[in-house]
Amino acid sequence: MTKRVLDLLPAELASLSAKELLQAVAGSEGRVLAAETIGITPPLLSDVTNAEFAASMGADLLLLNMFDVWEPRIVGLPETRPEDVVRRVKELTGRMIGINLEPVDPAVCAQNEETIWAMSRGRYATAENAQRAMEMGVDLIVLTGNPGNGVSNEAIVHSLESIRTQVGDGIVLAAGKMHASGVVGEGGENIITKADVDAFSKAGADIILLPAPGTVPGITTEYVRGLVSYAHSLGCLTITAIGTSQEGADTATIRQIALECKMTGTDIHHIGDSGYVGMALPENIMAYSVAIRGIRHTYRRMAASLARKPKN
Repeated sequence: MTKRVLDLLPAELASLSAKELLQAVAGSEGRVLAAETIGITPPLLSDVTNAEFAASMGADLLLLNMFDVWEPRIVGLPETRPEDVVRRVKELTGRMIGINLEPVDPAVCAQNEETIWAMSRGRYATAENAQRAMEMGVDLIVLTGNPGNGVSNEAIVHSLESIRTQVGDGIVLAAGKMHASGVVGEGGENIITKADVDAFSKAGADIILLPAPGTVPGITTEYVRGLVSYAHSLGCLTITAIGTSQEGADTATIRQIALECKMTGTDIHHIGDSGYVGMALPENIMAYSVAIRGIRHTYRRMAASLARKPKN
């Protein structure tokens, strides 16, 4: 039987199969924390990657945003061959690693060409890019959208179908939206509906991504609770996400969002990458962890050495 994420050592977290990852998350009963980071921006600690910093504050899963699978760049990472970047991040952090791929509308995302969110070849949600990610050692692919990139729920479904056909059961797939992503008509409760959850599940999603209550106008705890329950009835796990820069709010706000997410019944808690730009405020990662699982599990995750080996 697979251990809970709570009980896994860094070496174990970094070596889970797709099936084991899903079982370990499900067994943790809503006490898994994912921290999103951006690798192409200067890291907060200059010569230490944001991924390492987020891991040190208690994150179990690191989600690499704006990660190009063909031209991977993580500022602060020791010199590494492109194909080995994900494995090097695992080696340094002892964490599960996910990336975002975006099923974007080219006409909409063109509006972002002069911004940090501008798209590149290796960030599109294609079967080719998903295959490359799996070969690089990525554990989880999240099909979602960055601000203004024009990711619709219909586009997510189409990408899911092609990617699932390509990768089979070799990698965990998550799908959903944490904000409107520049699509008119998909704001508020229309960001994601039961019909979308059903479509994502049928297209091959293992995990449904939902906005955290209080992060998007109109998204309440009760609304997300209904979607979580429905996703669970379909055999999917869920991840509630802070993707509206509230990862840079005060710790009291983070604790409130964390507990609201806990009440929805979600399996994974996500905190975004724009406290400044690049990762959440480090104290907020730790505050979130403490809120959903207490100091014992938080400090254990922060303190466990990468050199520690599991007992036979």
